[in-house]
Amino acid sequence: MQTAKRLHTALAGQVLIRSDLRVPRFATADLTGRTILDVTSRGKHLLTRIEGGLTLHSHLRMDGAWRVYATGERWRGGPAHQIRAVLANAEHTAVGYRLPVLELLRTRDEESAVGHLGPDLLGPDWDPDTALRNLLSTPDRSLGEALLDQRNLAGIGNIYKAELCFMARATPWLAIGELTAPTAARLITTAKQLLEANRDRPMRTTTGTAPRGHGPKDRLWVYGRANRPCLRCGTTIRTADQGARPTYWCPRCQSGPTS
Repeated sequence: MQTAKRLHTALAGQVLIRSDLRVPRFATADLTGRTILDVTSRGKHLLTRIEGGLTLHSHLRMDGAWRVYATGERWRGGPAHQIRAVLANAEHTAVGYRLPVLELLRTRDEESAVGHLGPDLLGPDWDPDTALRNLLSTPDRSLGEALLDQRNLAGIGNIYKAELCFMARATPWLAIGELTAPTAARLITTAKQLLEANRDRPMRTTTGTAPRGHGPKDRLWVYGRANRPCLRCGTTIRTADQGARPTYWCPRCQSGPTS
């Protein structure tokens, strides 16, 4: 996750000169004087490990964000009442806005926060066979919902969900059991390739080199492209809610089950 990389670059190996956790349960916790050891991600969860056996666990969900500023720079990520955490060293200040999950726990207890997650596509625990078994364990579930369920495999968000369904030529509402095991396995392989390719990119892309005649804005096949022509066939991209989030698809390219 790019957020974890930015935080790690700004904070790891540095002593905190300011800490401010603005949630009632941890408002009195003072991490000043401790060194940040590393910042890593597990799926969509962020784990900031701190000297003394502590971990600050946060999750962005839909609206949260961590912003990194030069110490002394004006903060521009939102109004002060949206700030949930401040971690500062002599050079950088990390500010967490609208964080729906923020807790301080013992590093040895991290599994209590992330132990329910499936194999992480970018983590050392990655196991494609386990991820495949997890996906196929609920054959009546929609493909889109199964991909977003971090208990199956961790790391796929709403953008990659829509893009992966397009690349598999399947609608997000296709029952996962209608995919053959080899097709599902290829989808998992594609997911890992996409996340690895975009790990260090400032803007995610799934189209690679855009088709001829299309510009740099056409970096995604379907996500965010409602009412625009499909880059592959020209059909108008459609959007609809799936669960609590919008999804996007091409009704021609994603017309049914794949094999």
